Amino acid sequence: MTLNDVIKIAVLPGDGIGDEVTEAALPIFKALNLPVAIHRGDIGWACWQEQGNPLPEKTWQLIRHCDATLIGAITSKPVREALRELSPKLQKNHLEYVSPLIQLRQKLDLFANVRPCFNLVDSERPFRFCIIRENTEGLYAGFDFHPPPEPISQLIRQQKHWQHTSPQDLSVSLRLQSRQGLQRLFEFAFQYAKENQFTRVTFADKPNVLRQSSAFARDIFEAIAARYPAINADITNIDATALWLVRRPEEFGVIVAENMFGDILSDVGAAVMGGLGFAPSANIGHKGCYFEPVHGSGPRIASHRANPSAMFLTIGLLLTHFGYSSEAERITRAIAAVIKDGRYLTYDLGGKSTTEEMAQVIIEQVIHPDLPTPLFLKQGVDANQLTLDLQLQQLKQYSTAEIADALDACGVDGALLHIKPLASGIKLAGPAYTVQYSPYQRVGQGFKQAANYIDNVPANAVIVIDNQGRIDCTVWGDILTQAALVKGIAGTVVNGAVRDVAKILQSDYPLFSVERFMRSGKNRVQKSGEQCPVSINGVTIHPGDILFGDDNGVLAIPAELLGEVLTKAQAICETENKIIDAVKKGQRLDQARADYRYDQPWLNPTDKG
Repeated sequence: MTLNDVIKIAVLPGDGIGDEVTEAALPIFKALNLPVAIHRGDIGWACWQEQGNPLPEKTWQLIRHCDATLIGAITSKPVREALRELSPKLQKNHLEYVSPLIQLRQKLDLFANVRPCFNLVDSERPFRFCIIRENTEGLYAGFDFHPPPEPISQLIRQQKHWQHTSPQDLSVSLRLQSRQGLQRLFEFAFQYAKENQFTRVTFADKPNVLRQSSAFARDIFEAIAARYPAINADITNIDATALWLVRRPEEFGVIVAENMFGDILSDVGAAVMGGLGFAPSANIGHKGCYFEPVHGSGPRIASHRANPSAMFLTIGLLLTHFGYSSEAERITRAIAAVIKDGRYLTYDLGGKSTTEEMAQVIIEQVIHPDLPTPLFLKQGVDANQLTLDLQLQQLKQYSTAEIADALDACGVDGALLHIKPLASGIKLAGPAYTVQYSPYQRVGQGFKQAANYIDNVPANAVIVIDNQGRIDCTVWGDILTQAALVKGIAGTVVNGAVRDVAKILQSDYPLFSVERFMRSGKNRVQKSGEQCPVSINGVTIHPGDILFGDDNGVLAIPAELLGEVLTKAQAICETENKIIDAVKKGQRLDQARADYRYDQPWLNPTDKG
């Protein structure tokens, strides 16, 4: 391929958090204006359960059609669990689970697993090294037996210590290494070091124990090293390497190892970086490549809480592989800036942002690298230039009181009277998805179900239900709450009553309503409109308008005014902070208000004259 050719990428989100981090990071291709064509496919545990193969033939065809493969995450389980979770109709077919990653590496002969490690978290301790792991041989070559085959059992019985041990009481794995496999691995490692300005290549093995196989590998390593006299080459014990990686990572350059040893060192490297949430990987061969974050499917990570950084960095490796190294570097710098800023981080980094929120901030930092804190508008930066997701994140930095003042400055009444939060300390922000209810008069003429609209609501929307303020029956409860949580809906505003309060409170779902009551709205009200304008106490809300709620109540912001409202809100906050500072320094309140034009607090300081 040449630069500017369209890169065809097979995108396989896979299992668990794989889908979330993939979808959150994919917009980076568009943000960088890269010639990329995305082709989606299936891989992972659901494919195994339903088809008996975690990497179906249809996906193989897609991979062969594309230039590269990008994988989100894969779930792999031991033999017993794999067979137990297989579809009942397939359990009698004597199928064997083989990790799709192993299938990819072996069928495409992707012999080099590349794991760059660098410091994104602590700028005072810079380091940069890369672990290159052999991917197709070694202890992961697939020669793993219980009991050992008879030829191997005969070999074992030649050792006196094992002569009387039954094969049924033994298991064995072979560390298979070929001359060709080691030659191409070491050649790749030294060439990688040369191209990426590393001055040291370390072969991490266990020569003091695995004497014959290590000596075989050492001879090949030293022969290759002799062709690169400008690069320092050394051989170390795997355990000592792990120790010094933790203590002095800055001393290493390229570390090359056989399959299992490289696997272990890679996770040590990820820990040194700051965690698996930062660890990217590339799998390279002469005939193909795939790219995948190291973190796995994260079954214990809560929905929408995974760190997307590793996926962004993995995309960076993909871009570098195809000649877009400057774009990859922009991604790395953006992640470092977001981490340094510290306000939009996921749970593993001590923050409260969702996967999507942190990803959006990273993308915005890539687009606007000149903004040190992209979500806080600086003087001269137009809020309307920010994406909706970023505007919503900025909106959450304010209170409804501050935004209400900004709406007043725009001449808009957006306050929804009588609507209160179900629980304190929870904010709500998102575009409105409106639902209109009206009385259902034909009682006794059949069951009337009006709540299935929720299947149409997109993620991150706020459901706005107008039940005309009725508090004698409810239009929201626990079932709808659970459905909304699964779909990633941002919250619900009800001009009426809600029920199942105790259960909903346990979920921390953002819910705002007029009242609480216990009686269902079934056969009492019916849906009479969806995605239509609704009017709540004199405030008209159109689909797509922005709802914002906190402990003070709920505001409706016309979508076309959101940027202006945010700009005015920041100016108002700055004005009020200056007045407070002046009063604390002993100035009279009336004078401070006059000095800082409290009558027009939304004006920028340069406009106040």
